[in-house]
Amino acid sequence: MAVEPTLTVAPAVPVAPQPAAPASSAFPFRSTLSLEPLIAYWHARESASNAGVALLARTIGEQVAQAAWCRGLLTDYSVLECNCDLVETLMLAIFPPASFATDISGVVAPFQRHSFYSTLLFEEVLLNKDRTVKQPLNIDMPTMERQMGLMAYHLILHRLYGAEMPALGTIVFTVPDYKVGLYRHYGVDFNSDFVTVRVVGELPALTPEQIEFLVHNRQRPEVWHELLPAENFELEGFNLLQLVDVTDQEILSELKYDLLERDVLQNPARFEQIQEKLRVLFAMPALQLGIAAYDEKKRAFVDFGRKINHSFLAKQVQNQSANSSFRQIYERLLREREPLVLKDVANSDIPKDLRQQIITLGIKSAILALLPYGTDTVGLLELGTPDVNGLDEFDMDKVAQFVPLFAVAVKRNAEDLQSRIQAVIQQKFTAIHPTMEWRFADAARNLLTQLDAGNRTAEMEAIVFEDVYPLHGSCDIRGSSTVRNEAIQGDLIEHLTLANKVLNKASECQQLPILDELKFYVTKNLKRLREGMLTGDEANIYDSLKREVEPLFEYLATHTPELRPIITSYWNNIDPKLGILYKRRQDFEISVTTLNDAVSDYLDEEEDKAQLMFPHYFQRNKTDGVEFNIYVGSTLVQDKPFDLVFLKNLRLWQLLTMVEITRRTHVLKATLPVPLETTQLILIHGQSLSIRFRQDERQFDVDGAYNIRYEIIKKRIDKATVMGTGERLTQPGTLALVYAQTREAMEYYEYIDYLQDRGMLEPEVEELELEELQGVKGLLALRVRVRLVE
Repeated sequence: MAVEPTLTVAPAVPVAPQPAAPASSAFPFRSTLSLEPLIAYWHARESASNAGVALLARTIGEQVAQAAWCRGLLTDYSVLECNCDLVETLMLAIFPPASFATDISGVVAPFQRHSFYSTLLFEEVLLNKDRTVKQPLNIDMPTMERQMGLMAYHLILHRLYGAEMPALGTIVFTVPDYKVGLYRHYGVDFNSDFVTVRVVGELPALTPEQIEFLVHNRQRPEVWHELLPAENFELEGFNLLQLVDVTDQEILSELKYDLLERDVLQNPARFEQIQEKLRVLFAMPALQLGIAAYDEKKRAFVDFGRKINHSFLAKQVQNQSANSSFRQIYERLLREREPLVLKDVANSDIPKDLRQQIITLGIKSAILALLPYGTDTVGLLELGTPDVNGLDEFDMDKVAQFVPLFAVAVKRNAEDLQSRIQAVIQQKFTAIHPTMEWRFADAARNLLTQLDAGNRTAEMEAIVFEDVYPLHGSCDIRGSSTVRNEAIQGDLIEHLTLANKVLNKASECQQLPILDELKFYVTKNLKRLREGMLTGDEANIYDSLKREVEPLFEYLATHTPELRPIITSYWNNIDPKLGILYKRRQDFEISVTTLNDAVSDYLDEEEDKAQLMFPHYFQRNKTDGVEFNIYVGSTLVQDKPFDLVFLKNLRLWQLLTMVEITRRTHVLKATLPVPLETTQLILIHGQSLSIRFRQDERQFDVDGAYNIRYEIIKKRIDKATVMGTGERLTQPGTLALVYAQTREAMEYYEYIDYLQDRGMLEPEVEELELEELQGVKGLLALRVRVRLVE
């Protein structure tokens, strides 16, 4: 049977007489306990229209008339203990009996700390054993006294000057809850209806402007004290303190701001604080909080980047087989999209071994709820207690209020982690192909885990993909080096010829020894250039023109008017940005760029289609031509089975692409300033190999001594010649396929036959042996002419 709460008047321990509170720096007013405002209240009710109220008021008035102790100021609280019956009767005005069991209310002298009358709940929540108000955990003493002073000032300005004061806002006390071993939040209302303000001496005069100034500066006590000196006022009566439990609202508000902070779920101390707040919210000191992040791409729950193991269940999943009970429970959550409430784990509707493992973790009741973010699932929230029925369906109302907050925090954590991973990738690697990005992300995540665990010497793990098949192709511009040198040579000859014309004309106008010396230099280099250009000629000639010839031209143009036309003609032939004659080379560069762009754009377009066949690594490089490398295999992708049929598709795609490139560059030749031709080459390699990302070079390379031969061949076959003839293997209008073993070519014979049937290749196929390359011998080749589109 429940015990009826009672009102407590007498202090729990003897209390000395309480004098009027002296003014302090934080609370500047003198205040004294008095029952006069309450007596005046009852006196006003003696003539109430309600007969019962009037009768009670007259009865109380008769008792007060016979109790001289209750009139005037009370400086000795012991008289209240001796006359508790009359005090209880007086307090009926503000403590109705119906509220005894539910209200958290008490009275104190004006803005003081000793409560002489309260409900039992008020005594349990807010009073020490000596009946003084507990110091809140969230407010220190100076702050509390300052707040009380502001409240007193507001009361003075309202009562004596008629100012309408905005509310100061609810004060929240955080106080220990010794029954549970946690704390609670209470909103506190300081009711001053029974406080009288006495003026000592003259009432300070205030203009309307000063009153308005005080109203708008209500948080500046120094301003108030200057205009309303505290010594001019005394406070008499008592405050009524009424408390309302606002723990749920405060905790949810705090969680909202906590979970908006960056890295809050990564910091163990901050995570413990959040767990503590949930314990307060549920009033369960042993409540466990777990958070597991969910990766939609991997379709698995994962640890956070900084491995602090917040999840007490998902951690177990990582070590379980795909059909384990732990994994089944998560799949059930994902399938049903409803929280799972386990009131009694031992008797719950989950697999037996799972029940036992959860109990082993010290959890006998639990709630598991997905964390949704839009249409995605970003994580899992876990709550567990060591008490059977500690958590049940009724707790889901609270859970539903903070699940969105945790979802936002987990989503932000995932985004921040991804940003950190991308930063590591950019720092440690290079632009990563999307097919391989998952592997680099895993490596970056593992590195961050080690660094966050305190391993300052951690290094990036090796990125190796084993058992992948390579495809290599190139479209090379035939004789590009020779054509480039001829263009440079032609521009240099014309440049020197123009300079020589100016020097010859200048010699006719002036006899200067320097002109003869410069003419000799220019003529000598013209003769040598016509015989052939040597390495370094270009840089030396341009340097001499810049330092010695052209400064003289500027001088002559200024001082010899008749030379200005020919000097102007010289400068008109010089590129203003480069400062050199740039005609033939410009035509060459335009031609090379046009070819490279056409081939690259087509390759990129077709590569997008090829990725749809099967995801693979693709790398393209542009120099004097375009070459590309492809690697394909099961180790490059996640959760996608690989079959050799995909490799065959890519090989045929490569052959088709190279045929089309040959056709397109042939058509393009007629539109180029320099009619350049291209040659096409494919390297056939039938065996799988391993590739490793080399961090020093920021690129992939084959891995292992055996596989290195492939890389050597790839770099040297563009210069290969046919055995016995010295003829270059690669020829315009043809497609060359190089291989080392006859069986490697058999597959391509089928593709060639297919393309011949489609009219894309000419009927004849040349089978060739190649001259030995440096470090490479025994290579064979097929060469077939492409049927060009005229």
